[in-house]
Amino acid sequence: MLTLRPCKDEELEAFKRLEDEHHEMGKTHSGGDTMRLIADEDGHAVALMVWGSGSYRLKERDEYVGWTPALRASRQKLVVCNRRFTLLVPAGSRPNLASQILGLAVRELPGLWLERFGYMPLLAETFCDIEAHAGTCYKAAGWTPLGKTRGYSRTRQSRDWYVPNGRPKTLWVKELRPDARDLMLAPHPPAECAKGCDCDSYGVLPLPLGPTATLHEALSHVPDPRRSNRHFLIGTMLTLATMGMMSGAWTLAAIVRFCQRLTLRQRKEIGLPCAKGSTYRPVPSYSAFYNLLGKLPPDDYARALTAWLSAHAGTLPRQLALDGKFLPNALGLVTAWDSEEGRPLGVAFATQKEGDGENCELRTARKLLSWMPLENATVTADALHCQNETAQAIVARGGEYLLQAKGNRKAVLAAARRSAAAAEAAGTGKKTTRPTAATAASSAGSPSPATSPATP
Repeated sequence: MLTLRPCKDEELEAFKRLEDEHHEMGKTHSGGDTMRLIADEDGHAVALMVWGSGSYRLKERDEYVGWTPALRASRQKLVVCNRRFTLLVPAGSRPNLASQILGLAVRELPGLWLERFGYMPLLAETFCDIEAHAGTCYKAAGWTPLGKTRGYSRTRQSRDWYVPNGRPKTLWVKELRPDARDLMLAPHPPAECAKGCDCDSYGVLPLPLGPTATLHEALSHVPDPRRSNRHFLIGTMLTLATMGMMSGAWTLAAIVRFCQRLTLRQRKEIGLPCAKGSTYRPVPSYSAFYNLLGKLPPDDYARALTAWLSAHAGTLPRQLALDGKFLPNALGLVTAWDSEEGRPLGVAFATQKEGDGENCELRTARKLLSWMPLENATVTADALHCQNETAQAIVARGGEYLLQAKGNRKAVLAAARRSAAAAEAAGTGKKTTRPTAATAASSAGSPSPATSPATP
């Protein structure tokens, strides 16, 4: 029977010796959180694995996850790297052994890591030297190849952190749970991952300087509702708030902390003024943000940000595609996004999560839909938006809809279940365990939906 266990302290020297003897790159030098695992079969070690912290920055991996630079910097520990994988059996003597061990490691590693370091990783990565290995075992174990590296190695022996080594490698990744990428982007990751989300993100912006400058320009045209205390211009403050939310800051206090981590050069480029008689550039306080966002007409902010998103369609990180996120007691963000391409199409702002006020999420979403062309598009939404008025607003803009139905619309849910049962009995449809309002739209008095290739 094949098992995987952590290396014991008294086994460490033997582990390093075997690794040095059997692996072409020799033994591993520890750095950061590191775990050595031994694969045993019938009481005998058949393979060694060394897992450690993931690479700080990888273009292909970061695009695959979809996170912003600031979010990547703060959640770096959620990625672990398979630094060494050493088989101790003769080459070719045990077909499929390597892929079996990799599959076992994906299942066992998250729990072992949580027990040892106090947090659970979500993504595994590794590099395969294309001159020595084809990576067949990773492919057989369900890993995803993301392309080749540029062939650089990190070093402390030079003024440059990275120097060319002339040996590009294939980058492979494996999600450690089905919803890994969604959790890596979530405003509030699960408790078991929280300790891995507190890395230092000092001076890391969610956008390059080019888009940051155009964002500042777009938000500078929003009318300023403040009559006094305009030391910080509205374009600068809204840019800081927006980039804070892009970085995963979903409270005003978190946005202020994001601002405080900015370097003086970044503060200058964003437009923060110098303190009187000094070259230091302070950031807005909590009360400054609270006063501005509390008085700000949400529609003006939303229209300016929606126009900026449209101008940068397809060039922004996937993490910007957010839906129904709220800053407590201040501001809410409702986003319409392309579920196929993972990019935001428009935003609107709300001031309360629940209730029937004009600025609640439900009415704000309808207002956002009224701004957008929906021809040849199917709009999907959760049960909150399963309302006749929402369906009618979508159809009025030329769109179609697929709305989830739950207990909040008992009649629609019952009609959907009847429709699904009738289709199954007639042999014209598949069994449905999660009926939606789309199935029952005609019986509920709303326009009938259809399927469309584009889905904002």
